[in-house]
Amino acid sequence: MSTINSGVNQLESKVGGLTVGGRVHSLSAWFVLALRLMMGYAFAYSGFTKIVAAEPFSAGGYLANVAATNGNPLAGMFAWMGSTPWFVEFANVAVPWGELFIGLGLLVGAVVRLAAFFGALMMVMFYFGNWDIAHGVINGDFAYMLVFLAVAAFGAGRILGLDKYIEQYEVGGEALVERYPVLEYILG
Repeated sequence: MSTINSGVNQLESKVGGLTVGGRVHSLSAWFVLALRLMMGYAFAYSGFTKIVAAEPFSAGGYLANVAATNGNPLAGMFAWMGSTPWFVEFANVAVPWGELFIGLGLLVGAVVRLAAFFGALMMVMFYFGNWDIAHGVINGDFAYMLVFLAVAAFGAGRILGLDKYIEQYEVGGEALVERYPVLEYILG
């Protein structure tokens, strides 16, 4: 097996006076790509199956009943969401279509940071909606939220994804992200 050394494989971050860092293996890009594709497929499939199902997707029962008996710290918020007709209608559209678009964005590597942000936000809501700390506070929903955040942090859309090309697209003779630096927070 050969590896390609395309530069320094160093990570370093400073937050609040604390610095963390380390070296990453050159194969790390493949694992980041695998995480992006795995979450992309899972979300695209989940959204697609909700959209084409014989019965229309309905979030009302879940929202109204999920948090009532399990000691959920956000039980009141979920009860409000489930008893507010406009919010239930919003969730009925936002959940399946959001899952589909998040998944497609991750699969093709386009606007990955934005897709991963909304994926992480959905996983936080699922985490609290499915609240169960019988086996500790870390569960699958929490782990998937961290996967979405890792995909965003590593700029996974640049690894065999469209974000690499979108960022380089020239507008007025200047690369898109150089002309509009705020796009770095959305692409990658």
